[in-house]
Amino acid sequence: MTLNENKGCVYIVATPIGNLEDMSPRAVRVLREVALIACEDTRHTARLCAKFDIDTQRVSMHSHNEAKRIPSLLAKLEAGDDVAVVSDAGTPLVSDPGHRFVRAAIEAGIVVLPIPGPSAPIAALVASGFEPLPFMFIGFLARKGRARTEWLERARDFPGVTVLFESPQRVEQTLKDLHRVLGDRQIVVARELTKKFEEMVRGTLGEITVDERRGEFTLVIDRPALAKAQVDDAEIDAWIETRLAEGESPRDLSRALAKRYGIAKSDAYARVLKFR
Repeated sequence: MTLNENKGCVYIVATPIGNLEDMSPRAVRVLREVALIACEDTRHTARLCAKFDIDTQRVSMHSHNEAKRIPSLLAKLEAGDDVAVVSDAGTPLVSDPGHRFVRAAIEAGIVVLPIPGPSAPIAALVASGFEPLPFMFIGFLARKGRARTEWLERARDFPGVTVLFESPQRVEQTLKDLHRVLGDRQIVVARELTKKFEEMVRGTLGEITVDERRGEFTLVIDRPALAKAQVDDAEIDAWIETRLAEGESPRDLSRALAKRYGIAKSDAYARVLKFR
């Protein structure tokens, strides 16, 4: 199975986000054949392995011990053993631990291969009905402070769709914060994707309500309304020239341009500079 002549390989294996029928035959085969599975939670992965008759040795690798695990995992790879990385659900490393290990493996000359499969952000995005590209995935927002504000402002200024995760305990406050910063945009709130109580609630940030009792949430927020309008380039250029002729500074004009037409701030500033 090993692709390197002397070293093992790292396989990043996607697992179901709820419905076990989404487990791919390739994922099952890889998990059976590797020497070791590095799991976010060994108890959770043990249930998955029991379902698919996988008896491979497992070791925990989560956010609190990942750094300590790296030397021993690299040693196994250097000895020629293959290692699989799995999270509790979905595609590993997406809002889950594992990045530091994968980065270390690459730096050590180890081949890293993805075994694609379920991913909650992509599942919610494609079912949202919003134009999917471009999109930005945030993961979980910071709980408070300047870091939270900065990510909310990035979502506000991004011209495409924004996707993020949230927990039941914080989803109500997050919806309020999104409404305050982004305005009354369209949103889809996906809960318990692929599971028995799967639900997708559609509405606007100002009106939407959700059941907070169970499950983690994936929020998909549509792009600014102005960004969706098909605005003629000539119209934008004429607007810029008029404002410049009136004496507006390039910096102030670029901010107004970004807000008016839903253009990224950096792109708006570059466009304005062409007329100087």
